[in-house]
Amino acid sequence: MRYKSLVAALLLAAPMLATAQDRYGDHYESDGPPLENVNYSYADVLRVDPVYRSTRVSEPREECYDTEVRRSSRNDNTTAGTIVGAIVGGALGNQVGKGNGRKAATVAGAVAGGVIGRNIDAANNPERTYTERQTHCEVVDDYRDVRQLIGYDVEYRYRGEVYMSRLDYDPGERLRVRISVTPARP
Repeated sequence: MRYKSLVAALLLAAPMLATAQDRYGDHYESDGPPLENVNYSYADVLRVDPVYRSTRVSEPREECYDTEVRRSSRNDNTTAGTIVGAIVGGALGNQVGKGNGRKAATVAGAVAGGVIGRNIDAANNPERTYTERQTHCEVVDDYRDVRQLIGYDVEYRYRGEVYMSRLDYDPGERLRVRISVTPARP
């Protein structure tokens, strides 16, 4: 029963909708009810000025450069001096004392001779300085200004009056305008 009353209501409303469409023609807004007293016409375009916005844009890039680095080194291989010093120190220690004292003096002489031989070898081997080239890279930002078109300032004349509007397109020589007439309060 409910569906029958809905269908009947739609059938009764259809002729009224057709009459309303014929009465208003194409004078309506697409997202609202039909408007009365709206017409369209053309205005003469007097001037069109493009409007730009400047934006600063960052573009990262890698920048590399070579540099000289100062290095120093020493040949820390003092094994030969330690061995020779231990042999000489052990031989000298062996000359001192008798029995177990001689053995102790030989060991002490070898240890002392090894330390002395290592120090002499290190002193005779000076520090060596040299330079070497190294490449260093880092990321740097390059900045540039970009002009972006955001619209057009349009000056136009309609019925002797001059108007100005910002549009998102270039209208050319003529601009279609919408004319709406509504009563004003006295």
